[in-house]
Amino acid sequence: MRRSEPHAKASTSDAAAARAQFAALRAGDQAAWQALTDRYTNLLWSIARGMGLSHADAAEVVQMTWLRLVEGLESVRQPEFVGSWLATTARRECLTVLRRHSREQVGASAEWPDLPDASGELDEAMLREERDAALWQAFGRLRPACQALLRVLMADPRPSYVEVSDALGIPIGSIGPSRQRCLAVLRQIMLSGAAQAPDAV
Repeated sequence: MRRSEPHAKASTSDAAAARAQFAALRAGDQAAWQALTDRYTNLLWSIARGMGLSHADAAEVVQMTWLRLVEGLESVRQPEFVGSWLATTARRECLTVLRRHSREQVGASAEWPDLPDASGELDEAMLREERDAALWQAFGRLRPACQALLRVLMADPRPSYVEVSDALGIPIGSIGPSRQRCLAVLRQIMLSGAAQAPDAV
């Protein structure tokens, strides 16, 4: 596993830390594996859901992505770029699932994807519930490209632009402007209640 043309150079300290972490991974250090999965699992989920996969298919993609890393762990040459490698691998696994389901348009699911249960506590204020419902309805009216971008950017921990670029296959320089346009359209939908959203990307 190697990146022939990395988007950005990692700092010396970051590279050293990544190499130390991979040395621990190769030695079977469970704490190192836990730290790595804690850092990137939410990003992988965001990528899969952003491409329109169901909960079950997204879970498969996340599992397969980690499996690919385990299989190729010994061949890693640039540990500092593991986040970008995981994002790229997750995207490829998503495409595999989409092809398997014979979808016509990659990442453009005709149905609103299943959302995680966001019902919250029973005593949650009605106003907050209505606001959240309105937000998700407006989100569902965005173009698929905007939905995918915002889902990935909302991952916790927040991914780097290099990782977002690799996850979605878009130039790093377009991420910030696209995010601003998507949020502006989302705000417009929320304010106007329009049934149709203008082009966001």
